Amino acid sequence: MLKNSLFLPLSCARIEQLLLRICIIVARNSLERMNKRLLTLLAIFTMAGSQFLQGQDAHFSQFYANPMYLNPAFAGVSKCPRLNLNYRNQYPVLNVYQTYSASYDQYVESLSGGLGLMLMRDEAGDGAYSTTDASLIYSYHLKASRSFSILAGFQGTYRQIAIDWESFTFPDQIDPYYGFVRETSEVAPGNNTVGVFDLSAGLIGYTERFYIGVAVAHMTQPDISFFVQDRLPMKFTAHMGFTIPLGRKRLYTDLQNYIIPNVVYQRQGEFDQLTISTSFSRGDFKGGLGFRSSTVNPDALVILVGYAPLEGRWGVGYSYDYTVSSIANNLGGAHEISLSYQFPCRQSRKRTKAISCPKF
Repeated sequence: MLKNSLFLPLSCARIEQLLLRICIIVARNSLERMNKRLLTLLAIFTMAGSQFLQGQDAHFSQFYANPMYLNPAFAGVSKCPRLNLNYRNQYPVLNVYQTYSASYDQYVESLSGGLGLMLMRDEAGDGAYSTTDASLIYSYHLKASRSFSILAGFQGTYRQIAIDWESFTFPDQIDPYYGFVRETSEVAPGNNTVGVFDLSAGLIGYTERFYIGVAVAHMTQPDISFFVQDRLPMKFTAHMGFTIPLGRKRLYTDLQNYIIPNVVYQRQGEFDQLTISTSFSRGDFKGGLGFRSSTVNPDALVILVGYAPLEGRWGVGYSYDYTVSSIANNLGGAHEISLSYQFPCRQSRKRTKAISCPKF
């Protein structure tokens, strides 16, 4: 259509106006494409030589709906076999940051602990840059006293980082009249995938009323670079909370109505994040409200709702991150969905109690 229109009997001034409009349209389309691909590329490669840029992990607002991602010591903590599915869409206006996670764990009496399997995929730039993790987890469960238990978790992960070079667009490909039609002079890396092994560990102590935990991820600090060395910095996590029963019958067994104030602090490289929240349960319905901030910048207000029937084995949760940082909520915050299913338990000879923490 554009080429054919140039053969119309137009004046030179009219042709110039038409070409100007074409350039404007091309520029607009280019901006949209660069939002999804070029800006991601700039973050990955143009800044890759900077010593201040280091890889960062994806994060979930529903920490306890993906417990082994928060701390590997959570493996087998529910005693019964459990399946968790999680999905997060960060900045949906751009539709470029999406994270998927699936995990399974169960308590194995002969091993005195829990075994877990976790799969995760994080996509940036509409899949132009992706990270895929496969993890095996073991958590040793120790009943230190009548009221206090300790969990020690160990996690081995294979991580693959991949780029889809053909999907990237570069400024030197732009023709002022026809858009992205030129060949780029950018040189592709020798390999479009990088695979590394990683180790993590965690520790949790808990009673019927209180829990506290710490975890260290990326203890091996693997090199995840394509061009220059870029070691993934260790991530340190500390979390704690306590249960407050509600209603006339204030017992800590078979809780139906309660609130759990909790805090999660994480630090990776030069960046940190503090989330202070309160979760609650009212029969089948769950919910929560939290505030997330870094040392230098407030991030988001997290609103969570969930449904987990007391007589059922499944649960579903939804959370929304309302951005309160300097970019306001112009990019749509973040949506997160979690699904869980607990399989029937085998009768255990040992009478152990699961940790009381938020559902989502």
